[in-house]
Amino acid sequence: MLPASVKWVSTVAVSALLVLSGCAGTAHIEKDKSADFSKYRTYAWIDKPEEKGRKKNRRTELTETNIRNAVNEQLQKNGWREVSANPDVLVSSELLVERNQKEQQDPVYSQPYSRSYYNRYSGRVITYYFPSRFMGYDTYSTTVREGTITITLIDNSTDKTVWQGWTTSELNSSRISSNEIDRSVKTIFRKFDTGK
Repeated sequence: MLPASVKWVSTVAVSALLVLSGCAGTAHIEKDKSADFSKYRTYAWIDKPEEKGRKKNRRTELTETNIRNAVNEQLQKNGWREVSANPDVLVSSELLVERNQKEQQDPVYSQPYSRSYYNRYSGRVITYYFPSRFMGYDTYSTTVREGTITITLIDNSTDKTVWQGWTTSELNSSRISSNEIDRSVKTIFRKFDTGK
């Protein structure tokens, strides 16, 4: 039998993992089954049309840089190399931040109370304690901000999308943080199976 301290540490560790995995969201992917991923070794980023000849949006510039850095890290872990000319694959990313309604439930419990009775035979007062009881759930809607990151890989020779991954996660503030970006991109690339 495990000591109480070991059981407590195990419980805390499992709880922390559940909380962290809940924050990461679920990744979804679409893959062209006819694409031969073994021939892909180099990539380059697609510049967005608004970046050519127009002033960059300073509010989103840092976010886009963080997404690119996170994707670069994951692709390079898979043995891919960023090049400036003749890449095998073109990479693009999109970020959509929107407000959504989320249903939440809070448990409702009755108030605990106690009652005292006078026992006329013993001449003493006896007090009974009634603990709170579970009554059900209070359901309500709240507004949350969610960020969806989408990564698209396009075969440079055929101009055909060969892989796309995306994930949606709840944001802690009005903008997506670099930690949230890293977590979301890692979640997407966990499903980056380039095998046939």
